[in-house]
Amino acid sequence: MIQCKDCEFFHRNEAGEVAFACDPFSTIKEPECLAKWQIIKINQMVAGYQQTLNFYQQMAPMQEKVFKLMQRELNDLDESDKWKVEDGEPEEDDDEGEGDEKPKW
Repeated sequence: MIQCKDCEFFHRNEAGEVAFACDPFSTIKEPECLAKWQIIKINQMVAGYQQTLNFYQQMAPMQEKVFKLMQRELNDLDESDKWKVEDGEPEEDDDEGEGDEKPKW
């Protein structure tokens, strides 16, 4: 089995980071190369997922504040629109008598 460090598609930069230029559809030399390539891609996916989770954790307090603010605004809107909806019969203080009816607008 050929070692990755001996392959022409393996590159290591000055910082020691490893880079693979192999293409699983055309430049794979041995079956083990495909397994290693899959492991590398899975590690990249996990690293991306962890970065996304870290970002969400940083955003969580701000999102909570925004949700509370929006809930307060929606409650204020509902409160201000209550006058538009009649809840049953309107209350009238009619002490003048039975014959005097006020028009309902």
